[in-house]
Amino acid sequence: MLLIRPIRQSDYPVLMQIAIESGAGFTSLPVNEQKLQAKIARSEQSFATAVEAMGDQGYVFVLEDTSTGEIVGTSGIEASVGLENPLYHFHKSTVVHHSKELDVFKQVEVLTMCNDYTGVSEICTLFLREPYRQGLNGRFLSKVRFLFMAEHPKRFSKMVIAEMRGVADDSGLPPFWKWLQSYFFSIDFPTADYMIGVGNKGFIADLMPRHPIYVSLLPESAQQVIGEVHENTKPALALLENEGFFHRGYVDLFDGGPTVECQLKQIKSVRNSHKIKVLVAPVEGNATLSICNTQTTNFRAVFSKNAALNDNHELVISPELAEALMVNNGDFVRYLSLEKAVK
Repeated sequence: MLLIRPIRQSDYPVLMQIAIESGAGFTSLPVNEQKLQAKIARSEQSFATAVEAMGDQGYVFVLEDTSTGEIVGTSGIEASVGLENPLYHFHKSTVVHHSKELDVFKQVEVLTMCNDYTGVSEICTLFLREPYRQGLNGRFLSKVRFLFMAEHPKRFSKMVIAEMRGVADDSGLPPFWKWLQSYFFSIDFPTADYMIGVGNKGFIADLMPRHPIYVSLLPESAQQVIGEVHENTKPALALLENEGFFHRGYVDLFDGGPTVECQLKQIKSVRNSHKIKVLVAPVEGNATLSICNTQTTNFRAVFSKNAALNDNHELVISPELAEALMVNNGDFVRYLSLEKAVK
């Protein structure tokens, strides 16, 4: 069985291994022992704290194969980004140049650095290890964040964003970065990416262009990847678009990847999840359900067909699922179908 639970300090070695496997561009998991240990400690504190309003909390989940005890994936939520360290983006917009005298009308696109997403919640740190990239595993790992947010909405902003990895060439370098490096930086991409990952963002404000940039003046290779995602990120973007996320012109400073957004209450999995009492008994359902308990520190989530609604509007779950979810008869859970055609 695959089980999702909050990360704990004993998971540090595998989190470091995942940070190494994820590579450059995965800024939320820097290959840095001190930062990863701090990330785990902050997550433990966030889950344990009684929160009435969002603040500087960060929640990291791990996907565990209970048959082996192996950690096979991670996902996370930042409750409110940009409060401790600024969160910068470029915003792509259109300006008009018009001469009535010459009867010339030109629309041109510009990139303007901003921190418009300060204070919103961000889903992040989604990584599934290679042998487990099959079936509903990735969908479960991604959607469990929406189950947690639906159950604990006071912990999060009304707006949720996701930063998507941008296009990179065969050597792993983003074409968008190359022009930026040529004119404004003298460090390589892995170094810049690492500095952002460990929270050292002061160099961005110091070195980034302070005025809007005309897109047409950039190299063609950089223009083509603005707002585009890395090939490996296309499935994750498609999943979020199906949830209701959309792109409003904000892109990453270094790789040009899009940031997508959605109101929390409009996220499809939030709207379609249901809170219900459980009845523990042997059962075999027709649909695969993602089910979580309603706790924080002891949060648990699983997905299985061993669950089904009965005529008393209870969710019947097998004793095995009840044990994994740490619930008993009469306790509440929240569930969501992982299959598109079933509510």
